[in-house]
Amino acid sequence: MNSDRRTGTATAASDPTRMHANTAEAEAIVDLVLDYSRRRMLSEETPLDKPVSPAELNRLAGRTIDEEGIGARRALAIFEHVLAPACITTDHPQYLSFIPIAPTNAASAFDLVVSASAIYGGSWLEGSGAVHAENEVLRWLAKEFGLPAGAGGVFVQGGTLGNLSALVAARESARARLAAADPAASAPRWKIVCSLEAHSSIASMARVMDVEIVAVTPGDDGQLRGDAVRAALDEHGASVFAVVATGGSTNFGIVDDVASIAALKDEYDFWLHVDGAYGLAAMLSPLARPRFAGVERADSVIVDPHKWLFAPFDACALIYRDPEAGRRAHTQHAEYLDTLTETPEWSPSDYAVHLTRRPRGLPMWFSLATYGGAAYREAISSSLQLAQDIADEIRRRDGFTLVREPQLSVVVFERDGWTREQYAAWSAKLLDDQHAFVTPSSHRGRPNTRFAIVNPLTTFDQLVGILDTMQ
Repeated sequence: MNSDRRTGTATAASDPTRMHANTAEAEAIVDLVLDYSRRRMLSEETPLDKPVSPAELNRLAGRTIDEEGIGARRALAIFEHVLAPACITTDHPQYLSFIPIAPTNAASAFDLVVSASAIYGGSWLEGSGAVHAENEVLRWLAKEFGLPAGAGGVFVQGGTLGNLSALVAARESARARLAAADPAASAPRWKIVCSLEAHSSIASMARVMDVEIVAVTPGDDGQLRGDAVRAALDEHGASVFAVVATGGSTNFGIVDDVASIAALKDEYDFWLHVDGAYGLAAMLSPLARPRFAGVERADSVIVDPHKWLFAPFDACALIYRDPEAGRRAHTQHAEYLDTLTETPEWSPSDYAVHLTRRPRGLPMWFSLATYGGAAYREAISSSLQLAQDIADEIRRRDGFTLVREPQLSVVVFERDGWTREQYAAWSAKLLDDQHAFVTPSSHRGRPNTRFAIVNPLTTFDQLVGILDTMQ
């Protein structure tokens, strides 16, 4: 036996079970990790932190991977004091860039349970309990979005994969429709209609699918409307297999006029997909719900719980109006999978571009079950109201221009006369001072900046304090 330099316990010189057996060393490792996790989740003073250069990280962390191992205590210390501080804290109340996250305490804590439980979330056979819980969340969301009782889907990694999976199903449906109408017909060069201001993932997904994007100019207010979509449908005909409406754009939080777009389904045959990765969660609040009229007619929608539904990274809820369309497009077939695919049970791997899958919807299930839907409505409504309040403050201030009235919780504004360089310098100083993380942005060639508000702990006074630094 040798003395283990990591924990001080005796271990065999060569023991293939060491990393998996329940030993004193394993108990010490679990205690270390749980203690850190508890301190981090319950901390009220977690700093914003900031990126560090590769050279500095190499110097501070040193070599951590070798044949003998450095031990859990030292590895965790390097993470806590070197690696974690080199990562910006995305759930900080003054992280206001991109789209932040704000996981509930329940969701973050249960994320540990999900990993500790070693659950596979790809099939009903292996994870029926987890799939049942995830499906309850998906049904609840579908009802909130006005979709029919049979709607369902799956939690995937993020909005890009959700959009891709939905639109692969849309194309497969168009192919089947074409073949049923005329088996001898050749498929056209498939096209997707969307706004010029649609999320970048739509263009990325089109490249992966080798389809064309028909980018339609939205109105001056940024909204895509039915009349503009109609013109694109008339021009491109049956080659258009899907129209993508945005339910809350990342840059401005704009909700397309989904109702007027959905009305076109009475005249044209296309799949309507609503990309609500950030903004569709606002439907839970009575303050914003009217903006989303027409979503109930969508063939598919996505919303990211790791954005405004208070779950940890990473989770996107993909919901189909008719889940069978997703299943027909995505079920993988192989001899070793026959035991799964030849049964009627709901296997999440059948509904998106994936097979191996973590049950990433469980943290939201636990949080939603713990706190109830009303708590979610209140939290989302608070962000919507705060966005209106700070927009009013910006409008009142001399030297500031509100670029657009906020529809949801993204507030875009200019400091009059500032150049890109001035925005960049100001943003860098905010982060260096650990005051806030607010990055520059732009619109139609003009530099600006924005507050993306999703964290209920963000306050009006904090936002005013950031404005005060723009001298």
